[in-house]
Amino acid sequence: MSQPRKISISNLHKGFGSTKVLQGIDLDVDAGKSLVIIGGSGTGKSVLLKCILGLMCPDRGSIKIDGTQIVGLSPSKQEEQAAKFGMLFQGAALFDSLSVWENVAFRLIHADHMPKQAAKELAISAMNRVNLSKDTADLRPAELSGGMQKRVALARAIVTKPQILFFDEPTTGLDPITADVINRLIREQVTELGATAISITHDMPSARHIGDEIAMIFDGKIIWRGPAKDIDHSGNAYVEQFVSGSADGPINVMGR
Repeated sequence: MSQPRKISISNLHKGFGSTKVLQGIDLDVDAGKSLVIIGGSGTGKSVLLKCILGLMCPDRGSIKIDGTQIVGLSPSKQEEQAAKFGMLFQGAALFDSLSVWENVAFRLIHADHMPKQAAKELAISAMNRVNLSKDTADLRPAELSGGMQKRVALARAIVTKPQILFFDEPTTGLDPITADVINRLIREQVTELGATAISITHDMPSARHIGDEIAMIFDGKIIWRGPAKDIDHSGNAYVEQFVSGSADGPINVMGR
């Protein structure tokens, strides 16, 4: 008997008042695979991610993790599913009042109720995996560069060795060289953990580096999906316009 898809989304809809954001998303991700979702601002990437994470409830449709329907789960069952997740937020989203190691260990201490010393040891181990030295453990996020803050956020995402990783615009605000470092670290950690990954981005170098596959969302639907290596010859006019960054094409940039 074949194993269920790690993530399986069917006919997902989500709107806000008269604004329809997701309009029938169908998306499957196999275990151990990395999928990058691209699309312009306001196309529904973040809303889709929040629905999968359980932060938003879709209007209708199905989201299954390991074959388990997560839409409509009780809070306790949602917590069980969330324990499988690791998340790197856009802008790192670190707590300024906490040290670096306390940021990395936040879930271990406050959700898993792990003793602080044990949590600190795991945090420093995760930091080492993303090339952050032990010397940075007691610093505050404000004392770090933007690239180092992203690495702290990545260490926090992987510290529990999650089964599923989510990356929300992981290279936003970084210079090209630092962005490439973050992309390489993300790819290394996804591979090392054997994790399933979903990333959302508008950064094409990041999408090519992180993803096994790339899917494009437009008008609340997936309009193209394929191997990352095929993104530059997709045969889809919307994808071609987005990848090239051209104002000319079927996407109406004047209305954006």
